[in-house]
Amino acid sequence: QARTNPEAIQRIADTRAEVAARDGIAVDAVAPDLTTQSGSGLDPDISPAAAEQQVARIARARGLDEAIVRKAIADATQAPQFGLLGPARVNVVRANLALDARR
Repeated sequence: QARTNPEAIQRIADTRAEVAARDGIAVDAVAPDLTTQSGSGLDPDISPAAAEQQVARIARARGLDEAIVRKAIADATQAPQFGLLGPARVNVVRANLALDARR
């Protein structure tokens, strides 16, 4: 759907409100990549901002200190390719596996 499609605009607004409520933050603070989906819905990467936004909730859900969650995220963060192509990104699978290993 085009970004100007009223249904797409409403879906993104609804998702933004749901994410804000889930993470206990203001609607305008929701990282943009948490309101959209990849074509496959299987993209393992999110932005560092999206990962940071979820730290408190993840720590509570896993019964961990937020510092441990932040370290797992930092360790799973990949710099732009060749230092300049694309944005930094967090490999969610790697971060979750590191947190799982702490059990």
